[in-house]
Amino acid sequence: MGNCWRPDFSWYFGSLCEAVREALQECRGDALPAGSSCSDQGIVSSHAELPRCKMTLTIIPAASVAQAFFCLLLCVSWGSSCPPSCQCTERAGAKAVLCSSRHLEEIPKDIPKDAVFLKLDANSITRIPSNAFRHLSHLEELDLSRNAIEKIDRAAFKGVAAGLRTLDLSSNRIRSIPKEALLMLNAKLRLANNPWHCECALQEVLWEARLDPDSVQDITCHTAPREEYVGKPLLQVLDAGVNFCSVRQRTTDVAMFITMFGWFAMVIAYVVCYVRHNREDTRKHVEYLKSLPSTQDPAETISTVL
Repeated sequence: MGNCWRPDFSWYFGSLCEAVREALQECRGDALPAGSSCSDQGIVSSHAELPRCKMTLTIIPAASVAQAFFCLLLCVSWGSSCPPSCQCTERAGAKAVLCSSRHLEEIPKDIPKDAVFLKLDANSITRIPSNAFRHLSHLEELDLSRNAIEKIDRAAFKGVAAGLRTLDLSSNRIRSIPKEALLMLNAKLRLANNPWHCECALQEVLWEARLDPDSVQDITCHTAPREEYVGKPLLQVLDAGVNFCSVRQRTTDVAMFITMFGWFAMVIAYVVCYVRHNREDTRKHVEYLKSLPSTQDPAETISTVL
């Protein structure tokens, strides 16, 4: 904010630029003293350019110090609305926040709420957390291309799904993405040049999301359930009749069949062991009974005694 005013060592404020005069008129309904003016190089055309205004130093009466101080605070508040690593400007009358190639490792927290265009491309962002853009209700275009994004949370774009028109996720490190994160969007998606793992979730995104037709051919299978699909465009694989969702269903059915067969085999094995164990106990009991001395008949005992 140092470039918005230049203090004099006499502790008076310099004259304020015309943009601050206009902002003060909106807030209080009056203007600065007639003695204050902007130099030819200091005139700005919009509030978004307040932090860059250049002012000449003219001393104003002491009675206007409080009013000038109010304008200074207003100028500071405008300047603090833009992240320090970004540049805030206007594009077609809407606020644009430009954070390209700023070595960012995460999404800035202090992005202006009225941002319509947001460029975060060519950084080192690795993850899009939940509710990362929830406060940006006016956002229409979001550029996250050429980062190092590997993980996207399910609620990453919550709050901007309705108004977002363009979402660029191309040239990242995305292998898979939760379909819940994208299927609620009405935005045109760019997903090209990522190391995609071709699976059912990606197929559902391709079928139901609005993909940019110019980049859809660049969505290729970096890995896939079958080696023959690797390196081919996903659209070409699907056009050939491959259905990754049915493959997953068959895999699930096979897994359930193997599990049921395993349980059945365990029951059979238990029954066989139980029968064998009982048979062995019965045999031993019979042999024990045979080994006992036989009991004499009472008639034979009496005859022997006589």
